Amino acid sequence: MYSTIKNSLTLPMIMLLFSFGIFAACSDDSPTSIDMNGDDETELRSASYSYAFNEGQLLDDPDTAYNSSEDGDHPRNLSATLMLEELENGNTLVTVSLENTIDGEMYPVHAHDMADPADTPNNTPYDESPNGDVYAEMIEGNGGTAELSFESSLSFDELTEEYEAFLVVHDPTQDISTTDLTTYLVLGVFGQDLEAGDPNLRTAEFMYDFNEGQLLDDEATAYDGEHSRDLMATIMLEERIDGTTQITVSLMNTIDGETYPVHTHDAADPDETPNNTPYDETPNGDVLATMIDGNGGTATAELSTEYSFNVLTRDYEGFFVVHDPTQDLSTTDLTTYLVLGLTFR
Repeated sequence: MYSTIKNSLTLPMIMLLFSFGIFAACSDDSPTSIDMNGDDETELRSASYSYAFNEGQLLDDPDTAYNSSEDGDHPRNLSATLMLEELENGNTLVTVSLENTIDGEMYPVHAHDMADPADTPNNTPYDESPNGDVYAEMIEGNGGTAELSFESSLSFDELTEEYEAFLVVHDPTQDISTTDLTTYLVLGVFGQDLEAGDPNLRTAEFMYDFNEGQLLDDEATAYDGEHSRDLMATIMLEERIDGTTQITVSLMNTIDGETYPVHTHDAADPDETPNNTPYDETPNGDVLATMIDGNGGTATAELSTEYSFNVLTRDYEGFFVVHDPTQDLSTTDLTTYLVLGLTFR
């Protein structure tokens, strides 16, 4: 299914491409010549180009950067390398290497010929159908560096000096689009390096008041104990470039010297839990389970999870609990919970 482009490449954008020299066919750096045989025979040439993740830097427009706030959920540390190697038969071996791939995912990697936007169905400055005579392959991710080669009938000179196209790495975590630039993991000019841009990493903060029974709208579940009722909590999520998430939990108005168990408990079917709780009594240490030492004011703890920002804020269902350090810990008696809320909500 093809999605509608969010930020169409208008004539001013095309002019911007010209002003940056993006439509130049050859790289600023001449192709590196190598002697494949070590003698006086004709030297076969090669050239290598590096492509950073799509942060909108090609068009100098953050709105064209890969958007993981929509359907995609790929870490932003993927990069690509394009290698062109002249062959004795006059063809060119085209090899694309992808770094930091997701194991098992299939990456569509395409060369899209440049075109007049006035002549394309969706006013794109390229042909939406990839050029299979140059490169249109599927690269299987392996959790690290994955690559695939294709022998193109175009000569080395044609590819490095004449051919005009965009190199695109599509996102395997969502439906492919040939118009929505925000779904492209890599967007660069074929045969030109693409420098790194500033990463568009997200943050989110969630606030939790003291447990007065408000989560279940039931005063019988409100805290009942000796701790002061002015304790509050916040959770800060920070997306990392490798797809992991840093979690910072802050407790305000803590008791100096007391150690607070702070947990997330996965939501569960009460009919399947030992004490009919709507959550797993064992905290999920892969998401959030820590101890915070009170200091008489605001105390914090930082931890990291392998779960992505999207998984935590969209998919994960759990209960955020701050247990009372002044009494024995209970995982069933809600009246011992200083804070009771929905995790990351």
